[in-house]
Amino acid sequence: MRRFDVTIAGELNLDLILYGTPAEIPRERELLVSDFNVTLGGSSAIVAHNLASLGSHVGFLSCIGDDRFGELALASLSAAKTDVSKVAIFPRRKTGLTVIMQRDTWRNMLTYAGTIFDLRVNDLDFEYLSSAKHFHLSSFYLQRGLRPDVPELFRKLKSAGLTISLDCNDDPDDGWDGGIHEALKYVDVFLPNEREIMRLMRLSTVQNALQEVAKIVPLVVVKRGPEGAVARRGTEQWSSPALKVEFVDPVGAGDSFDAGFLHEYIRGSDVKTCLAAGNRAGALSVTRAGGTEAFRDAEHRTKFIEAHGG
Repeated sequence: MRRFDVTIAGELNLDLILYGTPAEIPRERELLVSDFNVTLGGSSAIVAHNLASLGSHVGFLSCIGDDRFGELALASLSAAKTDVSKVAIFPRRKTGLTVIMQRDTWRNMLTYAGTIFDLRVNDLDFEYLSSAKHFHLSSFYLQRGLRPDVPELFRKLKSAGLTISLDCNDDPDDGWDGGIHEALKYVDVFLPNEREIMRLMRLSTVQNALQEVAKIVPLVVVKRGPEGAVARRGTEQWSSPALKVEFVDPVGAGDSFDAGFLHEYIRGSDVKTCLAAGNRAGALSVTRAGGTEAFRDAEHRTKFIEAHGG
């Protein structure tokens, strides 16, 4: 008997989002922003929260610092009925924080890693992680404590009968290696965006990169922002358009796509259905500030999904 639909191991922190940040930030100046929000952050936590909000049973394993930021992040994730019984609190450590400086069409992100770097393979309860149909990992390059052991973790989870998905997210060092190619051998669904898959494969077009990764991973899904998403399995390829919605901010849209896609994938839906669900979840995300607020509002979430074919 599987306890969870999905288990996730990864980072749990807060996002501080600043709106109306000046394009140029000169030294020794006090500059003004137009608004701010403090929300649940960390790609792993956003995927977990939004998957649970959609109705999947999610188990989440992470670590936080013994501080107020950690308390707030844990409470936000727990409110979505994600199981957080395996989240460890590390004394004398600080929970991570990402400051997002949002402009009209682009943004800067500054992350203090804190406990994001602290999670290691010895902190993982394998029995807990394997008590699911599926395992998901986000932010491969931020999991610095865990990263050297990810290929072996994936191998063991596959042997335990789980399917596996990976969203590498950005590489702050811009090296795009670190063992990810070995890890991909065990991945069933890979979920990068356009820039990430091109940087990872060192190719100049999304299509060429997609074809190369599809030789390794059974199902590759590339998020293309306003262009929707494309998926490839072997030589078969599908695309799905993005929804046109009232836009607030893009924070967490890609992670929300992952949640929508995986919610259908673990139920055996076809690729087109999974893509549409991913685009719908990503579109829902951008209608509120941060990566989880649109999912936290149950009435708004339900009306949006019903209005867009869910």
